Amino acid sequence: MRAVVLEMPSHWLEERRRHGLDRRDEVWDGVLHMVPSPGPPHQRFAGDLEAVLRPLVKLRGLEVIRETSVFAARDEKNFRVPDLVVVAPDQLSRRGVERRAEIVIEILSPNDESRDKLPFYCACGVVETWLLDPVTRGCEVFSLADSYAMASRVSAVLGIELAVVSGPRLRMTWTDGTADI
Repeated sequence: MRAVVLEMPSHWLEERRRHGLDRRDEVWDGVLHMVPSPGPPHQRFAGDLEAVLRPLVKLRGLEVIRETSVFAARDEKNFRVPDLVVVAPDQLSRRGVERRAEIVIEILSPNDESRDKLPFYCACGVVETWLLDPVTRGCEVFSLADSYAMASRVSAVLGIELAVVSGPRLRMTWTDGTADI
């Protein structure tokens, strides 16, 4: 359900902050988008994916971080909160990703706005954006190299090929390994 509130009472926003209900809130060009917390299947999938990615990104001197903000250059009124971010440590601040992420991963939910975020991530210089479906295990990788014009199933950043296999499961294959989640 979408709702438009023309003026948000400051006490209401402060109460959301105080209770930690704003963790996944996003601001799109000054417009607040309140995103609900993901359910257990979504969280399980994110956790399993993070566990597979962590050693692979570490080998490249990168980090994988859950639910941190990705900011447009020096703009506090324009940020998104993907499920996972692969980033170089020097691109992070206390707020989140300030400059460039190597990969952002959006795990799809019914009626979410993940696809609408692609132009933002491209404009921020995010090298790859992955859209993953936790139910069907469908996967799409969008790359800055082709201006996010078409999706593939290959991550050039990590040297991983993604495929949907029986189950359904998401199979991740790299030079010396494979994992199904």
